[in-house]
Formats: sequence, structure tokens, C-alpha cells
Amino acid sequence: MEEKLKTALHEKGLRLTPQRQIVLEAMLNLGESHLTADQVYSLVKTQTNDISLATIYRTLELFVEMNLLRRFDSGDGVARYEIDSQKSEHYHHHLICLSCGSIIEFNDDLLDELETKISKKAGFKIADHCLRFFGCCKECQKKGKPGSSQ
Repeated sequence: MEEKLKTALHEKGLRLTPQRQIVLEAMLNLGESHLTADQVYSLVKTQTNDISLATIYRTLELFVEMNLLRRFDSGDGVARYEIDSQKSEHYHHHLICLSCGSIIEFNDDLLDELETKISKKAGFKIADHCLRFFGCCKECQKKGKPGSSQ
């Protein structure tokens, strides 16, 4: 991933600054986490004081442009970022717990048939899709938290 970043930055006439390096490492170390810019900032501030929240936002957006990260909204209006692993043709989906806020990735793509029907009916070439399910995770259901009795 670091080589991909270096190549992509070089192609844009940019370099791998220490700040970009530390943001990338934070995201890579957390794997499948879905972090807000504020959470990334909190993580990297433990490693360096030489970075601002504005730099975090700019770096995350740059990485999204470069297809290293994906940005998505979990329904609360706050952008979250995750590593763009491009494991499949389509973007994976998210199960979002309304009680604890946990985000679970769901990789089965069950929408292929629906996508084909929509494409044919509307005469629209679909490039990709993403889906979010809101509900209550197993742990919150066990604890009897709100939203678990549906």
C-alpha cells in the first residue's frame, strides 16, 4: 500500500510527507476500522504534535482522491474513512448498530439481479452501489438495548 501511495503521489507531483505517512500508517494499522477525521487526529496526536486537524482532513481527502481510502456516511452526517481494499468488484455494504454505533462490513453482493433490472428498465449504466442497513448488533440485542426488540 505504501508503494501504491508513493507512486500515486509522485504522479500528482506530490511527496510522501511525514504527516501523510503517519496518517496512512494509522489507517493501515486499524485495518477494517471506520474512522472519522477526529478519531484519526486523536490517534496520530499520540505520535506527533507536528500535525493539525486541517492536515488530517486534507490528507484523508487526498487519499480518497487517490483511491487509497473510501469515505462514507454512516447515517449520522459524519464522514468516516476506511482502507479501500478493492477486494471485490462492488463496494461492500455496512450494518450500522443504532444502539452502540458499531459498523459491521457485509461483503455478499446480493444486489446484482436488482442492479441489472434497474439498469435495463431505466436505460442507466450503473457503475457501483452501496447499501447501509440500520438496526441492532448481536451484542446490543443480548444486552436488551433499545432497537433490539424488532
